Amino acid sequence: MSHRRARKYVNSKRFVLILEEDVQIRELLERWLAEAGYIVAAPKGQPPHLVISNLPHSSGARALIESLQAVYAAPILVLSGRFRRGLGGSAEAARRLGVKKVLPIPFTRVELLAAVSESLADEE
Repeated sequence: MSHRRARKYVNSKRFVLILEEDVQIRELLERWLAEAGYIVAAPKGQPPHLVISNLPHSSGARALIESLQAVYAAPILVLSGRFRRGLGGSAEAARRLGVKKVLPIPFTRVELLAAVSESLADEE
């Protein structure tokens, strides 16, 4: 089995929970992840392997992350318009917030899939 096929097989067993209020963005994330072989519809009773959540622009960001951490034992990938690519602040923000990774908005399909893969790397 090729490495590419093996990776897709691993992905097909990984459930990614998407917490996004904007329907169009959520549908796009679901499509991109499903095309990459991830499970995006919640299997009954299965906890997620990764939680993706949009970070609010308000001061409630820390409370949101703490509530997610209290409910899910999975790594958290945060989407945020507060950070921009290439500025280097997102890695520091992830550490400060206690999440696996912060992905600046806007992002491409390739950037999303790389962030998901990186977020799940320690979980495999």
